[in-house]
Amino acid sequence: MRRLALLLMCLCLSFPVLAADAASGERKAVFGDVTVHYSAFTSSMLQPAIAASTGLDRSKNQGVLNVAVIKTGKPAMAVVSGTVKDLTGRASPLSFRQIIDQGSVYYIAQFKIDQAQTLIFDLNVETGGVSHPLSFNQQVFPGE
Repeated sequence: MRRLALLLMCLCLSFPVLAADAASGERKAVFGDVTVHYSAFTSSMLQPAIAASTGLDRSKNQGVLNVAVIKTGKPAMAVVSGTVKDLTGRASPLSFRQIIDQGSVYYIAQFKIDQAQTLIFDLNVETGGVSHPLSFNQQVFPGE
């Protein structure tokens, strides 16, 4: 009986995560042979050493947007730019930095998280002289 209760509790706690993944699908956009993977999270989730090595501020009120570009199955260089805005339309530019780590290429930018809210990310990913616009919404929460 105790195992059953533990299993039910775990399922209840994981359901919102599973529902969010089902609703949003995989966090990627495909443009022909170019695939753009993206994720946004609170920077307080980063290990201190990783935050320091990438020059990111670790804070419960700072988010990180991580973008990776894959072209024909291999990491690709790109120019990534964009803005983040709240539902009232107040926009802030995103300043991306390139991180190269063990053959992988990432583009990271930080943004403020003042409160639990839905943010709209409008990005432009340019690779090989071709621009790929990308827009997505994500609910964010200040960290612990």
